[in-house]
Amino acid sequence: MELLQGEAFDALFRDFEHDAFHLEVQDTYHTPEESGPFHLFLTGQHDDFAWFQPWLDLVRNATQAGRVIRRTRVVTVPHRDYTRWGLTVAEHNTAAGEDVRWLPRHLINPDELSADDFWLFDDKLVVFTVFEPGGRFAGGAASTDPVIVNHCRTVRDRAWELAIPHRRYLETEYVTA
Repeated sequence: MELLQGEAFDALFRDFEHDAFHLEVQDTYHTPEESGPFHLFLTGQHDDFAWFQPWLDLVRNATQAGRVIRRTRVVTVPHRDYTRWGLTVAEHNTAAGEDVRWLPRHLINPDELSADDFWLFDDKLVVFTVFEPGGRFAGGAASTDPVIVNHCRTVRDRAWELAIPHRRYLETEYVTA
């Protein structure tokens, strides 16, 4: 595996051809760049989401060019504060063209998941997201090993099949409980 950081990691999102899929399996992330916006959410203050614009611009550019960006978030119910915030943030993801789905953790066998978050690009490159102990994003561990890629494809397909599209998820008992 190769660790991709900075521009090398960012280039993945400009260079993929057809499909980029992200699996998120953690209930909480502690990345420093999200701490301020998350605090605004927790205290009921306004967030202009300026911090999120680079990602949204990337998504818009990719989806307007006919490429697909998808995400499945595996979450514990009842939701933790971070997931509740994620539901708010996801409104911006979907408006930019990203297809976001939610999968309550109890609806999937843990053996059918990955223990780690990953991106799967064009069904041929897997990039596991790497975080430092304090929560800072450290980059992505990339692999084209066919065994690893195939496993991640299987995980993606199962999680995507069970996951609930964002708008529909907002109306479920998982959110309203």
